[in-house]
Amino acid sequence: MDRYVVIDLETTGHSPQKGDKIIEVGIAVIEGDEITDHFATLLNPNQSIPPFISGLTGINDEDVLDAPSFEERAEDIAAMFEDAYLIAHNVPFDLGFLNAELVRVGRQPLKNPVVDTVELARILYPLAPGYKLGQLAEYLELSHDDPHRALSDAHVTAEIFIRLKEKLSLLPYETITQLQKLEKLFKSDLSMFLLELEEDLSFAIKERADIDTYGGLAFRKFEMEKKPLQEITLSYGDYLDSIYEAEGTMEAKMAKYEKRDGQRKMSETIYDAFQMSHHALIEAETGTGKSLAYLIPAIYEAVQSNKRVIISTHTTQLQTQLLDEEIPMIRELVPVPFQAALLKGKGHYISLEKFEQELSDPDQNNYDTALTKAKLLVWLTETETGDIDEIQLPSSGYFFFKKISTEAEGRVDPQSPWFKYSYYQHARRKAQQADIIITNHSLLCTDIFNDYQFLPTYDKLIIDEAHHLEETASRHYGLKLDYVSMQYAFNQLGASNDSGALNKIVSGYSYELDDLPLENWNHILSQCKYEMDDLFRTLFQYVVDQKRKDKSLSDTGRIQYRFDQGDQEPERWETIKEMANRLIFYLRDLIHILSMIEAYFHSKGLLEKQDEDEISKQVQLLQSFIDRIEHLFIHAEQVDTSVKWMEVEAYGAKNAVYLYSEPMDMSKLLADDFFEKKQSVILTSATLTMRNSFTFIRDRLGVPEERLISEKITSPFSYADQVQLLIPDDFPDIKYGNVDEFVYATCEAILSLAEITDGRMLVLFTSYEMLRKAHAVLKENMDNQDYVIIAQGISSGSRSRLKKNFQTYNQAILLGTSSFWEGVDIPGEDLSCLMIVRLPFQPPDHPVYQAKADYLQQSGKNAFFDLALPNAVIRFKQGFGRLIRSTSDRGIVFVCDARIKKSRYGRFFTQSIPEVPITYDSTGRLLEKAEEWF
Repeated sequence: MDRYVVIDLETTGHSPQKGDKIIEVGIAVIEGDEITDHFATLLNPNQSIPPFISGLTGINDEDVLDAPSFEERAEDIAAMFEDAYLIAHNVPFDLGFLNAELVRVGRQPLKNPVVDTVELARILYPLAPGYKLGQLAEYLELSHDDPHRALSDAHVTAEIFIRLKEKLSLLPYETITQLQKLEKLFKSDLSMFLLELEEDLSFAIKERADIDTYGGLAFRKFEMEKKPLQEITLSYGDYLDSIYEAEGTMEAKMAKYEKRDGQRKMSETIYDAFQMSHHALIEAETGTGKSLAYLIPAIYEAVQSNKRVIISTHTTQLQTQLLDEEIPMIRELVPVPFQAALLKGKGHYISLEKFEQELSDPDQNNYDTALTKAKLLVWLTETETGDIDEIQLPSSGYFFFKKISTEAEGRVDPQSPWFKYSYYQHARRKAQQADIIITNHSLLCTDIFNDYQFLPTYDKLIIDEAHHLEETASRHYGLKLDYVSMQYAFNQLGASNDSGALNKIVSGYSYELDDLPLENWNHILSQCKYEMDDLFRTLFQYVVDQKRKDKSLSDTGRIQYRFDQGDQEPERWETIKEMANRLIFYLRDLIHILSMIEAYFHSKGLLEKQDEDEISKQVQLLQSFIDRIEHLFIHAEQVDTSVKWMEVEAYGAKNAVYLYSEPMDMSKLLADDFFEKKQSVILTSATLTMRNSFTFIRDRLGVPEERLISEKITSPFSYADQVQLLIPDDFPDIKYGNVDEFVYATCEAILSLAEITDGRMLVLFTSYEMLRKAHAVLKENMDNQDYVIIAQGISSGSRSRLKKNFQTYNQAILLGTSSFWEGVDIPGEDLSCLMIVRLPFQPPDHPVYQAKADYLQQSGKNAFFDLALPNAVIRFKQGFGRLIRSTSDRGIVFVCDARIKKSRYGRFFTQSIPEVPITYDSTGRLLEKAEEWF
């Protein structure tokens, strides 16, 4: 069958069962890998077309008034699919709708073999940024002139299908064979395609020079760059002149280059710190160009001294951005060859060995797992890194990936044939050779607190987004325990007669099992699960009861309770400790049985390495549960400097409890384990100071004063001309319980400002609860849906997806909290107004804040001025920085919280941002001022 008929429908809604009808059919016919025919017709649905559908498609009631009904065209449409594959971009929708309509008019439903181009594209284009029709067309550089019209969509789908078919034919034999094993679980009928390709390839194996094969897998060959001979003959001053000054490489290579004195000053400060073996705190305000400013001296120092320099970022996204965007640009700028490598934790890299083992496991083959396996099989033929962050997996695919990441391998055996095919080891080898290693705070802290075993040796380091270092270090030095993780671990271990890890180990030696205590294992595992469930349910109820007694614990549905204060109900807490002890007892029994199994097979000379590794990994995991339970409950009374707390979802499962412990003060640990041991640590961010002072961040991180350089690099932007800061003096005062009135006043201001700025607003909240209330009020009070409201946590999609959607619409308002306060860049006219609803103080009832506040007060310090205020000011600066991202940007910052003017600490906020005109007046007059200014 070499005929493919592509269909796309426009409809009045999503559900034929609810009476929705087809309003347009578009069909494209493919024969011999060419589009040979088209068919299109409007259809009269005999019902009104909803305004949203008319807005999306451009089809209105007048257009379909004289169109035929579906019944009149049903025979012609069905006839087109004879002896053909049915192709659609989301087959369940188009075929489901078409068949429902065919049945409704008394005809037989279509039963053609199908190909879903969404599904096939997810498998064959694993690196695509998205799989909506428009996104794929853009990725494949196909023109899509009339989106949301049936014929245009069908034609583009046909072009995509031809590309997909071609891509499939280029895959290696091993990949085709593995896909064939998974095919029965796909929505698409790919069996004939795969069988033909498998037969063709088995007769004449087409070897690809870029592909390696081992263990039934095909993957892209590993390549190592040869380290170039490097020498710098320029002095550092001449080196900087050749880059920054007139006729330097920046002017020559960068479009729209504007010289920034602060950028060169930052490069000089970093080099000085390196030469003096000093640490440095550098606040580089927005527009400095700090990535290039720190890479330039880092490269010079690394090449000149022949010693690597580490660059650490808070997010893996910024890591990738540095490697993919900044490093290629800087190769054009610096007059010396250099090597840069990216290194992440083991959990980011796929293990080919574990993947090969899991591919043969039939119990994993639900749809999402099958799709994940298929996507990974194709990705392996393309990826050079094996870093899972390159692609998006289906929702449950990340659970599967945990089982096949390098972290799941256990003990490393350099003698294993898989060792030379390890992506993680390849990344480490590249890092060993590199001048610049780009890593993240998470791996950096793992390295610091594990005696520097994870990163190649280094003396000099640059930490970007350094305001996050304390939080990341606290999380790594602390611990977390939760019901879901423990339950997952027990299910992975499994009973002796199911598909878990234990059964996989012992079933390989089935003739030797009589002497093993496997029945005992099943009983103890069952007891373990029971005790764990009992403990977590009791903890859940305990926290809920504390909430009833202390209303301040939470008002957002998530209850946080600190349990290191010694104020628990003694009898109930003793019961909880007994439960924890019982769980530890059974966990130790599981470890004992695993050790017996290992010793038994060892004595028989039977134990294979992969089984030994698996036992070792499971023992370590069970022991880590014991260690964490002991720290949290059994030794909880011991005086230490950590804070312990629980979090539960008030309306969640009755055992969904999350337990945490973190140090209250990281400064001594970082001072001793990090700053003392390294020659030079450069800490930089756009937000490190409060009122031009680095004291807060220096004290929190434990940076030694005696060898420290501090430098503040001011922004090149003219904030006084580009920004107006407006503060209303007539908003309801929230501290008197007027939350709803405050939200209503905020929403009125949002809608009034939106009229002036045509939307283009980012509204930052400090709590999701207030964001949710504001979203409801805005939706209720908007006339004719003038503005698209995009709300974090309510509108679907990731942060970057919400940002993209915001930029797509002409009149949009973006409501954000938490992660939207930083790292979101919306330059130019897309953003004209930033509203800050409340000053971003951490909730005073948060356990970590409470503990740190108590700790500071015991040290004779002021918890508000030494902790709460500096954190809020730094957060405020991050939010403020969202508005102006270039010299041509212009906008308004509207702060609804009058404390910024009325309170004695308000000046700490206004004096910590660039100097801008500030107006404190009634909302009405502020709106007039905004209109005049724009």
